[in-house]
Amino acid sequence: MKKHLFTTLKGILMGAADVVPGVSGGTIAFITGIYEELIKTIDGLDFKIFKMAFKKGITATFKSYNLGFLSSLLIGIAISVLSLSKLITYLLKAQPVLVWAFFFGLVLASILYIAKQITKWNIAAILIMIIGTALSYSITIAEPMASPESWWYLIFSGFIAIIAMILPGVSGAFLLLLLGSYETVLSSITGFIESVLAGDWTAAWNYFLNLFMVAIGAILGIKLFSRVLTWLFKNHKNLTLALLTGFMIGSLNKLWPWKETLKTRVNSHGETVPFLEKSILPQNFDGDAFILYAVTLMILGFLLILILEKIAHKKTI
Repeated sequence: MKKHLFTTLKGILMGAADVVPGVSGGTIAFITGIYEELIKTIDGLDFKIFKMAFKKGITATFKSYNLGFLSSLLIGIAISVLSLSKLITYLLKAQPVLVWAFFFGLVLASILYIAKQITKWNIAAILIMIIGTALSYSITIAEPMASPESWWYLIFSGFIAIIAMILPGVSGAFLLLLLGSYETVLSSITGFIESVLAGDWTAAWNYFLNLFMVAIGAILGIKLFSRVLTWLFKNHKNLTLALLTGFMIGSLNKLWPWKETLKTRVNSHGETVPFLEKSILPQNFDGDAFILYAVTLMILGFLLILILEKIAHKKTI
């Protein structure tokens, strides 16, 4: 029970990270020491699970497929996404500089943590890290696409986003933003909860269908990609870690707190919001840069990762 409770707490942290564009739940999974177990558990799922459940029972199936770990993690992620989606959306709108500063510090410490796991630095590892950095950075400066809210596009969005969510340093929420589906997914989550509470079952069903399409894409993506990641960790762990380190370095551009808006768009609520931004120095920021507060939150984010690392290290000893 204690182990499952800790796993649920880690899921809550992962869910909170996945809601924010630019922050990866995979990073949190890596820092808290459950990343490889998560990938291997997902990779091990197959249709034989139903046959085993029928023949040997639910308890034996849960143990064989490590479903206790997976269900505890998913419960934590669900709790976090459902409870924090509206709060994080509000904070990003009300205090974007401070929110991004905190996550910048968090990811900066995560880079150092993952880089420490690389046991052998050579030309290949350095080259792979540079490629990962360039690829991740190019994603952060790409212009978001407009989203058709069709069922096939939502499936495609879920497929792409879940692959990013399980990669440390690559934000699934940010790729949803680039695909133009982020607002649809987030509003569907909050809209579904509000509709159920209000008893508006027609609206709740429509929101549920959106989420169901995204979930189908996510299931397909995570099952296919988990096998690739399992193979990479087993056969080329150093190069894989170097690539993930590069992904995280490149993502820092998205997390930089001080931005200049190049283009805007009107969202579904009729509000004008940033569409394309670039990173600038604090002194060039149009508005209160909150430099002291931002630096303080960067340090807090950095220290949080160190604390999580120590907790995870103690649990493995």
